[in-house]
Amino acid sequence: MIVSTTPHLEGYKITAYLGIVSGETIIGANVFKDFFASITDIVGGRSGAYERVLREAKATAMAEMEMQAKAMGANAVIGIDLDYETIRDGMLMVTAAGTAVKIEKVFN
Repeated sequence: MIVSTTPHLEGYKITAYLGIVSGETIIGANVFKDFFASITDIVGGRSGAYERVLREAKATAMAEMEMQAKAMGANAVIGIDLDYETIRDGMLMVTAAGTAVKIEKVFN
């Protein structure tokens, strides 16, 4: 499956627009990650623990979106938008949404 943030895919023709698809995941940071992240914030640098959690959440949301698109018969998702939203008590919601489409390779 091809996934892209762009509305078009170079070298491909969109043959059908199947609808909007999305994937969501909600994650929470545990106490130990919060503690070590606060130390990192004090001394400077990046918080590797949070970065790993964010990457995992993004991957989960993208995978859910792709599964939904496949179930609709799509072979690509275009116009993908990723959103990160903080919700109560240190929870983070990651959403991936795009348009499921059928594409075919254009031969010149």
